[in-house]
Order: sequence, then structure tokens, then C-alpha cells
Amino acid sequence: MNAASLLRDQLKQSHEFLEMVMNDVTPEQVHWTPPGIANPLGATYAHLVMGEDGFVNGMLKGSAPLMAGAWAGKTGLSELPPSAPGESWYQWGKQVRVDLGALRQYAQAVYGATDQFLASLADGDLTRAIDLSGFGLGNQTLAWTLSNGVLGHVFGHFGEIACLKGLQGAKGLPF
Repeated sequence: MNAASLLRDQLKQSHEFLEMVMNDVTPEQVHWTPPGIANPLGATYAHLVMGEDGFVNGMLKGSAPLMAGAWAGKTGLSELPPSAPGESWYQWGKQVRVDLGALRQYAQAVYGATDQFLASLADGDLTRAIDLSGFGLGNQTLAWTLSNGVLGHVFGHFGEIACLKGLQGAKGLPF
């Protein structure tokens, strides 16, 4: 197995784990506001899916994210997250209403687009430089970007969503 195939396989598995955690989430759990400044589960899941869409389709592929094209108005969100500097994701997370069924369908489309992108890569492509200075990360390779910015993002929020379920008295991890 080459490196590009390994990344593709790992991301497929991370999406499967995430969706296992999401399988039994109720509408009440989606909108429950945790103590402190953490966002509700639905806003966290939306952030994860929309982040992958924007990162892979917008930044890495250089095309319009699905949420701005074929899935515009069909993401299952009452409003899109803030895009201007200084706007509060915390405030958005507290007020956004999530249609979980629609959001999960959009997520499947995002995962499919990500998989198509990864399937198109050869190992040599993974050394391409990606400018992440806008995120404070400087220049990184495509391999680093996919490993940390996409795969790591899924696993980080997968754990956060499991915790948010557990805080509500539900089983967080599906295994």
C-alpha cells in the first residue's frame, strides 16, 4: 500500500467511526447546550463536515465547496457559520438549528468528494507545498495537511462529539 492509499483508507475509517457515533443522536442531543463555552453537538458536527468540504473542495481542489454549489441550501443548517473575522462561532453554535438527517446526507456527499480527491493522488503529489499561513501554520506538505488538517480534524471532533453525548447520559463511543 502506498502513502496516498493509506491516507485514503484512514480517512474512510475515521468517517465510519464518526458516523457510528452519530447513528443514535437525537434532536434533543443535537441542540443541547453544554456548560462552559463548548458548542452543541450539532454545531460541532456541522463545523467538522463544512470544514472538510471547504478545506478539501475549496482549498485543496480549488473548486467551490459543495455547500456553495450542488448542496447550497441543503446542508440541514438554518444558517451558515460566520465567515468574517471577529464573528462568533460560539454564538452561531448556540443559535443554529440542525436538521440532522439532511446534514448527514450532506456529510456523505462531502466524504465522497474527499475520497475521489484522495483516489486521484499519487505519492509524489503528497510533497506539494500548501500555504497554511492564513491558519498560522506556514507552508506544509499536502501529506501533512491531509494527515493533520483533515484526518486529525475528524478524529478530534469525533472524540468531542462522543464526550458531548456522554455528558448527556448517552453512550458516547459506539464500541
